[in-house]
Amino acid sequence: MNALVTLKDGQAVTTSLAIAEGTGVQHKNVMELIAKNARDIRELGVSTFKTEKLSRTTGRPTEYVTLNEHQATFLLTLMRNSPIVVEFKKRLVKSFYELVQAKPQTELSRIEILQMALESEQQKLQLQQECKVLELQLEADSPKVAFHDQVAVSPDAISVAEAAKLIGTGQNRLYSFLRLNGWINRKNQPYQHKIEQGLLDVKLRRFEHPEQGLKEGVTTLVTGKGLTKLKKMWASVLLTREAAS
Repeated sequence: MNALVTLKDGQAVTTSLAIAEGTGVQHKNVMELIAKNARDIRELGVSTFKTEKLSRTTGRPTEYVTLNEHQATFLLTLMRNSPIVVEFKKRLVKSFYELVQAKPQTELSRIEILQMALESEQQKLQLQQECKVLELQLEADSPKVAFHDQVAVSPDAISVAEAAKLIGTGQNRLYSFLRLNGWINRKNQPYQHKIEQGLLDVKLRRFEHPEQGLKEGVTTLVTGKGLTKLKKMWASVLLTREAAS
């Protein structure tokens, strides 16, 4: 995990851990930024979840994400351009460039390499220009959480904790997986289109707040259809991890 850019299955990649270390941003905040923009990141390539125990002696396994050059560049455009972030952007671009040059199977000419660098820079500038517009559009068009008027809940719906046990993972990890794949928002509440697809459901709950009085909350539920789909998605992730290990 020390190398800024590495070669995986013939593709140059970096990690959320490397980006967090290089920009001075806490890794959990980088993961939250990835989850928030998961849909756009997926459009730029396949990102892989990995879980490793980074220390041989102490510490829990750490979950992180591998990102290709375009995904990493897009992620950095979402960060504030502090001096340390700007300096890291230069190091990251240089590292990707040097790794492409060092690949033994590459037969690119100098002109072709320069063209690739130019295209990457043009794409980065375009992403920077679209970033603000995209954020506003996503905020405006983001499907709202459905608060069912009816009391009835899908009879086969179960809690996220129960779904995690059936899939073979932990509740927090499944919440993270759902956020990254665009099923729920940062408050762990389901998006409307996932409810309309019959994958998720919600249950209204009322509770007494010590200062604000009677409040309403929402509990996210996974339907039978949603559980079946999640099992397939989770199995695919496990296969990807095994292939990469």
